[in-house]
Amino acid sequence: MTDHDRIPITKVDIGEEEKRRVVEVLDSGWLVQGKQVAELEERIAAYVLLKHGIATTSCTTALHTAVLALGLRPDDEVIVPAFTWVSTANVVAHCGATPVFCDVGLDTFNLDTNQLESLVTPRTVGVIPVHLFGLGADMPAVHAFANKHGLWVLEDAACALGTTIGGKPVGDGSDAACFSFHPRKSITTGEGGMVVTDDAGLAERARTLRNHGASISDLARHRSARGVLLPDFNVLGFNYRMTDLQAAVGNGQLDRLDGWIEKRRALAAQYRERLAGLDWVVTPPDDPGHSYQSFACLYRPQEPTPGNLAMLEARRDALLIELDKRGIITRQGTHAPVRQGCYHELFKVCAEDFPGACLAQGLSFALPLFPAMTRAQLERVVQALHDLGPTP
Repeated sequence: MTDHDRIPITKVDIGEEEKRRVVEVLDSGWLVQGKQVAELEERIAAYVLLKHGIATTSCTTALHTAVLALGLRPDDEVIVPAFTWVSTANVVAHCGATPVFCDVGLDTFNLDTNQLESLVTPRTVGVIPVHLFGLGADMPAVHAFANKHGLWVLEDAACALGTTIGGKPVGDGSDAACFSFHPRKSITTGEGGMVVTDDAGLAERARTLRNHGASISDLARHRSARGVLLPDFNVLGFNYRMTDLQAAVGNGQLDRLDGWIEKRRALAAQYRERLAGLDWVVTPPDDPGHSYQSFACLYRPQEPTPGNLAMLEARRDALLIELDKRGIITRQGTHAPVRQGCYHELFKVCAEDFPGACLAQGLSFALPLFPAMTRAQLERVVQALHDLGPTP
């Protein structure tokens, strides 16, 4: 089987507009953070109906910048989901603060808001809900909880550009949200991320932090009468700046974003219809606001419990390996930080305290889904699942 015959988990669509913009940047000689970055920041913020966008090198650095701009300090505590990419918890730990894990529901893979109250302590300052795989978290419940306890809310929307909750874009009503532009996301800049917020002060702090702590950006300094002088540095910052080459790709993709999301939703509906007869495959919730960054399912040939997890996880893994042999690329949904060695060592986290997250890591799997996916490719995936069954 050739690579051409394999069905990838995702496929980046790069068009002529992206190429034109990249060449324009190369011809301009200004390759670093400049006009393309400023345009992408403005367009992404407008897309989610917020006032400010701050582009960064990744969603991880966007989250790190945002928690620092929110004032996170050592010894603070922040509530995060127990099933998410490690960045969500890592940025809290890198600030010397403590990530406090909240278990997730297997029906959504998002944090179980019924458990939030039990996690509050005098050190709790914020909560970072994640819209995993493009499905919006229960933000009304999160906001009610945060308002009750005076906490900030930072949405990890890495997977959720284009996701809506109650008809409104993610980020609505929160202090800030962060997006990823990794190649598996709704649009890409290769690597890249962005903080979005309505808070002008937070936005200014984030811009300073992502640029070494400089009092003014290089582009603004270059355009000023004092461009020959270096800026002042009154804050300890980082080099988290997106380049204009990266932003050019993102700007080239934005006009096609809504169409791509509609295609993702249509493919998800086809998957859901064609997999309805497989009672061992639990498909994602049929939520109208879901943007389907991934079509993440649950492997469930029997009722999962902590007691049978090892057996079911081994069977899930065998299924994914068999699909790979047939040229169908899948992935474990994501991982549970509470099952990772670094969190055992740093915070003495006991994975058994988070059964939902442990089951989600062991039993989730994402099927191929990308806007250019054909009906024939989808049918091939579905047929393979029918052929292999729950016990490959």
